[in-house]
Order: sequence, then structure tokens, then C-alpha cells
Amino acid sequence: MEFDEWEPVYEAILEDFGYGRAGDERGRDLLESLLETSFEPTALPIGPDATVAIAGAGPSLTDDRSLERAREADVVLAASTAVDTLASCGIDADCMVTDLDKNPETVERLTHQGVPVAVHGHGDNREAIREVVPNCDHASIVPTTQAAPTGPVRNFGGFTDGDRAAFLADHLGAADLVFVGWDFDDPAVDDVKSHKLEWAERLLYWLEGRRGDRFGVLDGRRDDIETASLPIDSR
Repeated sequence: MEFDEWEPVYEAILEDFGYGRAGDERGRDLLESLLETSFEPTALPIGPDATVAIAGAGPSLTDDRSLERAREADVVLAASTAVDTLASCGIDADCMVTDLDKNPETVERLTHQGVPVAVHGHGDNREAIREVVPNCDHASIVPTTQAAPTGPVRNFGGFTDGDRAAFLADHLGAADLVFVGWDFDDPAVDDVKSHKLEWAERLLYWLEGRRGDRFGVLDGRRDDIETASLPIDSR
């Protein structure tokens, strides 16, 4: 994903939520300023033969089938608290993807254990960045942004932790993506989170089209996905 491809979608997200680009840029720049070094994402064991499990933090993550699919995958990328849920079931994630809105102690611990953590800087989490990043081993941090990339801060595409994990795996050339713990219709989330999940769904639809793929997590849902804001042809 190049930024010029991502930018029109990013602008649609900003407009939809009323976010400002300047805030995201400040989060990006703060994250960069605190890092002494960073993790090179190409060092992750993801390539053309890898099946990557993209673990969301939904309630279905602990279902037997979800856990089985995570165990069978070659690589596990876990969004936010999914990394803790998987660990409690004996499954270690190969990379955590987070904007630091939850479980900061897990972020810090994983980096010191040498587990890469993709830390996202945006307009609403600068305080968390200041509190958490200095306590991490920076050699295990993959800094990310949804604004224009700069220096070591990368933009692989994506908006929520979960779909950013999918875009990261795609960027690294993963053969197959399998989705576990994804619950688009989770009644426990608030309206803002529900709307973010709508965008996650749209972005996965865009990603599967770019890959010439069909993600099982979207089966039965494609006809209802709003695609006007996505740079795609009808399919």
C-alpha cells in the first residue's frame, strides 16, 4: 500500500468521523520523536508461503474453531487485547497491533521479550504514547500512522487495530489471511466503536479485492457493505 493509494480513503475516514489530519500528524511526530530505534517489519516471518491469522478482540476469539485456526496458522498478528486472550489459551502472538487504548503493560512486556508491537500514533492517543513508549524496548516497536509516513513511521493502510494488522500482513506478502475473533455485530460495543467496525469491514472488502481474494469473515456480508468511499471497481 502506497500512501497515494491510501490517502483518498483516509480523507473519507477523516470526513466521516470529523477528525483532523493535523492531530494524526502530531501523534505521528510525537511517536517518532520518542523512538531511539525501531523494528524492521520485514523481519517478521511473513512471506509468500505464510498463512497469517489476524486475531480480533471479539468474543468469538475463544471459540474452539477460532483457537484452532490461530494455532494452525504460521504467524499470528493480534489486535489489542486479543494478544492477552490468546496467551491465556496458550497461543503466543508473533506481533501485536495497537493504538495503546488498552493493556499498556502488555505492550511494554512484549517489547522487552522481543515480540514486535506495531504502535500507532494518531490524534487521540498522544498522552498514551508519552506514557507507554518510553517504557518499551524500542527495538521491538513498529511505529505506524494513518497520515503520511515519515522517517521510521510507516503507513501500511488500515484504520482499526484489526484491519491494520491485515494490511500489514498483506504488505509483507502473506499467502493467506484467516480471521479469528472478528465480531462486526458485537452488541457490547458503543456506537463509535460500531461505526469503526463498519469501516474495518469496508477496508477488508477493499483489501480482499486488491488481493484477488475472498475473506471468509465477509461471507454473507458483502452485499450490505457501503463501498462508495473506496477506490474499487464493482465486482
